[in-house]
Amino acid sequence: MKNNFLRISLIGSILGVSLLTVAHAADPKPEEVVDYRQSVYTVIGWNFKPIGAMVKGEIPFDAAAVARHAQYVELMSKAALEGFSKGSGPDAVKDTEAKAEIWTNWDKFETAMKNFQQEAAKLTETAKGGDEAAIKAQFGKTAETCKACHKEFRKD
Repeated sequence: MKNNFLRISLIGSILGVSLLTVAHAADPKPEEVVDYRQSVYTVIGWNFKPIGAMVKGEIPFDAAAVARHAQYVELMSKAALEGFSKGSGPDAVKDTEAKAEIWTNWDKFETAMKNFQQEAAKLTETAKGGDEAAIKAQFGKTAETCKACHKEFRKD
């Protein structure tokens, strides 16, 4: 019952993010772009944290749960980049943790985001196999892409 509620809530959030994108795709306000990207990262965090807790042994390992969470992380990794349109940085919006370097060094940022997407896709594939050691190793690689991007492009 609890899992169904969480699944429905998550699906609702994803649909809401998708509808927000469609509704504002023509000319979104900077605040709407920031809301979109923060929503995407909320969903990523919601699904990344339980995998991390399993990897660290804080909660019991559940291969099926890892596979489910990894799919959402992968999906949202593909949605994240469009949340960084020009004019949505700290010079235009106060409520953002994004650094201006995202837009002044776009190619490097885009590469970092693509690295995250690739590692998230590998995590999904690895998780489908259910091998705990392989999942832990791939989770580490995926987490490193997050850390690298945060270190350079996100305010503390």
